[in-house]
Amino acid sequence: MDRDLFDSDHDAFRESVRTFIAKEVSPHYEKWDKDGIVPRELFTKSAELGVFMAVPEEYGGAGVKDFRYNTVLAEESARAGVGPAMGGPGLVADVCMPYLLDFTTDEQKERWLPGVASGEKVVAIAMTEPGAGSDLSGIRTRAVRDGDDYVVNGSKVFITNGINADLVITVVRTGDDPHRGLSLLVIEGDTEGFTRGRNLDKIGMHAQDTAELSFDDARVPAKNLLGQENLGFFGLTANLPQERLSIAVGAIAMAQAALDWTQEYVKDRKAFGRSIGSFQATRHRLADLVTEVEITQTYVDKAVLELNAERLSAVDAAKAKLWTTELLGRTLDACVQLHGGYGYMQEYPVARAWADARISRIYGGTSEIMREIIGRSLDLK
Repeated sequence: MDRDLFDSDHDAFRESVRTFIAKEVSPHYEKWDKDGIVPRELFTKSAELGVFMAVPEEYGGAGVKDFRYNTVLAEESARAGVGPAMGGPGLVADVCMPYLLDFTTDEQKERWLPGVASGEKVVAIAMTEPGAGSDLSGIRTRAVRDGDDYVVNGSKVFITNGINADLVITVVRTGDDPHRGLSLLVIEGDTEGFTRGRNLDKIGMHAQDTAELSFDDARVPAKNLLGQENLGFFGLTANLPQERLSIAVGAIAMAQAALDWTQEYVKDRKAFGRSIGSFQATRHRLADLVTEVEITQTYVDKAVLELNAERLSAVDAAKAKLWTTELLGRTLDACVQLHGGYGYMQEYPVARAWADARISRIYGGTSEIMREIIGRSLDLK
């Protein structure tokens, strides 16, 4: 079934993204995968491509807020098997950008947005702590007001872009109420008392740096507060639907890419004198998955339009993330199986994708949390 999500401008952007990845990403991907990090130049080059186009024109961007462009970037990254490398710029565009556009003062915009638009300022968002993941009310990193500063103490973990970041949107506790005691502080990379720990050694997503962050009496100017003190939880919940849709878009794109690779493989691979794609068991397994992916793509495309129209609900975003990431797991497991032993070899993109995909059911809210959000909406008291 033909998709009608994109217009000619998105198609032109897709061609640019495809060329960009072939020239600037794929030739270096093996090295970045081994290094566990991408160079900062990838962010400036991504800016030239237009990845940060949502930044208003007066601050150096294009002022275009259209998540279909973000979708194109995710799809082409998945198709080329370089999703982890483009995950850093994608995080800035998909997850961090709404905080910088919607909650900043004019003075903050002047300070930060030109660098974000040019890719010279890399952004991360730090929610997760050693003792607090999906349950944001468990956050313990504390910021105490002291004159014109906040003094921050605590730690964060599993922070994407944590090594490269110049600006870290940090969830801190400024009050005792589990939800009405959270605030958002932008902590700059050169802040005294802010240290980055190790670049974490993950099962997958190797080219995407993921760090531990520590704050030891870090003095952060009060003018770096995003929004109002103690209302950070509501800012987080307002933006989580976009984050979860971003994960869903990437998940269904990776599932489609894996199916494409696998269909090509089963056509060429011979067993018992014929291609393994000609066996009924192979055809039926792929038929099921192709159907599920295509139907799911329709829902995700609708969700993208709902986000653009500012109508995407937390429940619908949770449905998108839950279903796409669970489907991705089933799809990749089947695709690895159909590749046989080669599916377990790192030189095959399906093997890397299998390892990369596992985190999608955890970050951005676990599948269990997604089910709880959806279940609560059913009003089954």
